[in-house]
Amino acid sequence: MFERFTKDARAVVTGAVEQADGAGARSVDAEHMLLALLEREGSRASFALAALGLAGRGDAVREALGEARRRAGLSQADTDALAGLGIDVSEIVARVEEVHGVGAMSGDRKDKGWWSGRRSFGRGAKEVLEKALRIAVARRDGHVGDEHILLALTVRPGVPAEVLADHGVTYEALTRVLYGGGEAKAG
Repeated sequence: MFERFTKDARAVVTGAVEQADGAGARSVDAEHMLLALLEREGSRASFALAALGLAGRGDAVREALGEARRRAGLSQADTDALAGLGIDVSEIVARVEEVHGVGAMSGDRKDKGWWSGRRSFGRGAKEVLEKALRIAVARRDGHVGDEHILLALTVRPGVPAEVLADHGVTYEALTRVLYGGGEAKAG
């Protein structure tokens, strides 16, 4: 699959592995891909992010991802749905952190040197890469670029898509910036 990836897309994958390593994560996930995209410069995805006003706002994205990690990866939509059932996620997080420490629900490891092998790709990261390939094929682009990875992050339900949308980066907005005009949403 990676033979169809551009140099920029491969750099995002490598950057995602580095992000996971730096965080001491057990596997590379979609949020690591988003963080790697935010660090890119001079690529189609970085141009699109800058055009949509996300350039230089990496700290806000990191903070939002960190808050979701504290909620055990629940998106704000998940949190709101649980609130509708009478479940206060922030209260649960507070109680767990009171007993086990801040970040106890995040799955982050305190002993960041626990793993010396290669990071595996979690389900979320695999789904993003598969979706990026599908988007590139649907667009008949002939390659998978970092822009396709970014587009895939916006259509895959979950925290990265929610954080991007909160900052004005949606599939529709990206397609306007990258390709112009009103494109239909890729499935």
